[in-house]
Amino acid sequence: MLTYITNECMPLEKMLARVQKQHPGDSYLLVKKAYEFAEKAHAGQVRKSGEPYFIHPASVASILTDLMIDAPTIAAGFLHDTVEDCQCVSLDTIRQEFGEEVALLVDGVTKLDKLDFTDREEQKAESLRKMILAMSKDIRVVIIKLADRLHNMRTLRYQPEDRQKAIAGETLDIFAPLAHRLGMNAVKQELEDLSFKYINPDAYHDIAQKVGLRRAEREENIRMVISELSEKLEAQGIHYEMDGRPKHLYSIYKKMTEQNKTFDQIYDLIAVRVIVDTVQDCYTVLGIVHTLWNQIPGRFKDYISVPKGNMYQSLHTTLIGGRKMPFPFEIQIRTWEMHRIAEFGVAAHWRYKEGGGPEGDLDNKLYWLRQILDWQNETRDSKEFIDSLKTDLFSDEVLLFTPKGDIVSMQRGSTPIDFAYRIHSGVGNHCVGAKINGRIVQLDTQLETGDRVEIITSTSSKGPSMDWLKVVKTQQAKAKIRQFFKRELHGENVVKGREILEHEAKRRGVSLPALTKPEYYDPILKRYAFQELDDIYGAVGYGGIASAYVISRLLDEQRKDEAQALPKVVETTQQELQKQLGKPTHGVYVKGESGILVRFAKCCNPVPGDEIVGYITRGRGVTVHKADCPNVSGDGGEQERMVEVNWANTEGGSFNASLNIIAYDHVSLLGELALSIGNMGVPIMAVSAKRDEKKKTSVITMVVQVTSREQLDKVIKNLHNRSDIIEVYRGTT
Repeated sequence: MLTYITNECMPLEKMLARVQKQHPGDSYLLVKKAYEFAEKAHAGQVRKSGEPYFIHPASVASILTDLMIDAPTIAAGFLHDTVEDCQCVSLDTIRQEFGEEVALLVDGVTKLDKLDFTDREEQKAESLRKMILAMSKDIRVVIIKLADRLHNMRTLRYQPEDRQKAIAGETLDIFAPLAHRLGMNAVKQELEDLSFKYINPDAYHDIAQKVGLRRAEREENIRMVISELSEKLEAQGIHYEMDGRPKHLYSIYKKMTEQNKTFDQIYDLIAVRVIVDTVQDCYTVLGIVHTLWNQIPGRFKDYISVPKGNMYQSLHTTLIGGRKMPFPFEIQIRTWEMHRIAEFGVAAHWRYKEGGGPEGDLDNKLYWLRQILDWQNETRDSKEFIDSLKTDLFSDEVLLFTPKGDIVSMQRGSTPIDFAYRIHSGVGNHCVGAKINGRIVQLDTQLETGDRVEIITSTSSKGPSMDWLKVVKTQQAKAKIRQFFKRELHGENVVKGREILEHEAKRRGVSLPALTKPEYYDPILKRYAFQELDDIYGAVGYGGIASAYVISRLLDEQRKDEAQALPKVVETTQQELQKQLGKPTHGVYVKGESGILVRFAKCCNPVPGDEIVGYITRGRGVTVHKADCPNVSGDGGEQERMVEVNWANTEGGSFNASLNIIAYDHVSLLGELALSIGNMGVPIMAVSAKRDEKKKTSVITMVVQVTSREQLDKVIKNLHNRSDIIEVYRGTT
């Protein structure tokens, strides 16, 4: 049988011997050099366990060796923390000592700790984005990261309790699904079980105890199955190896929660794996198995003829043994090559050759990596990027067929439009209809596993509809639809956006050309990752940015510039400001108006410190919005109803703000959150909560009363630091 991933730090001599055996030549010398370099660089550093820090990179390298990966990757495993944690080591140092290949791998897994981020969540998101992009260029980056995360999870007991839950939650949300996508089943299962242990320790220990109590019974059942099947296989002259194993704990827990079953109702707790030499032998064994025991209807899966999206191949069948063995059990049948890939996934595929790259059509099998590149540029917000990664990339899959019989793996819930863009951007842009299994269907039809999908295209098509954005499921399709409108209608959007901004500038009594100096609009370029002024015009043109926000920012930059140019700063008195802008109402000055009704928009809940604009409503005075609120971006006609507003002196005032909180559910959750916020001196005005039984999480909407944006940000940051919090963001009241 294949060697499973060890739970120990491998001695150097053993590691070098393994590398020499797996990769003949002198590549082992690179591993030896990396070992010696990392040991010296980390000298004197200790882990939270009190052990020398070098044990960690050595353990990561050991895991990579077990995965039978190449020497440069193992070397990078030894070195992966040196740039981040050792002041004397830079990326240039790694490049000089070990070459460009190793340096790129080390850089790909190095976190962005030294950059300036607004909060820890943004830092984590951007570090993950960096790793994902590096992984799209070289898949070995994420293999190192998974090995790193696996050892950290094995030693998580030394972390404080709040860090344990936070790290375990991130592992279960991101890294275990990533291992699954890469077909690294052994890594995925261990990451899931370790995460499960810290996130829900009561359920973990309960299931572990129940599995342990049945150990003797389970082993006897496995022995009976193996004994009876072995006799038949030997009679047929089939060369095989066979073993039995229990289901891993997290998979049992998922089945219990998703199917609303008790432990005693989960019957197929054991699986017997048969490994043979050829594909023909696989189907021969399947025939023998079905003559020995009764097949449970609907529980046969042929992943050999139709492989999973993560390259997994095997035959699965669930059986019941009659009077002699009146218990359900699963049998998995595969070849040795299939088994190697099933356990180690993409790592098993990697055969690094001179001139480079993985063997075979691995790039085609990892198409989902290119999906990330398609939409990551569209997703500038860090939170949105993480959410998209979780919901789109790691969701359940359906297996579909093209008219030529090719298999396409897609996210569950995908539509024919998603399928069209999965094939090619041109197919999606010219799609006018679709057939599923030979029948014409609507474009919003959800696809199911086994569907044969045919996309009907037309060269006369004008392209996608904006309404498609409400229909499609995948981020890839959404990104390509947006790209179409930006590219195809860019000129129109630029012209339209410039006209809207000129109109808004004129309404405010200024000239647009006077505001469009590079030093004025550069902050907007940086915020939205735009390249040039036309990008701002285009975004205003298609409604991506509110014109009032753009002009307000440009005016702010102009005022700063003019203030710096003055030899003496003349302070505007409160009375003069009031004369210019009118009387303050509810802490807000409305330019040219006094005594007007002012209310705050509930779509964005502005608080002092937010950039704001006013919108003149019909009969209800002025509604104050955040300047970047999408509800104040409209066509040129709506801009007539925009008015300049500014915060007055709001000292002593209070403002309602709504927070949406997603958290792991537990008995004292609401009480602890209330106490945490109360200790900051922030009153809670209203609370509502909804529990997700399936995910064991709660979604809480909480209205708090704050004096400023700064105070609200502190509340959000404080909540983010809790181990039971998944996400916190501003919502609506």
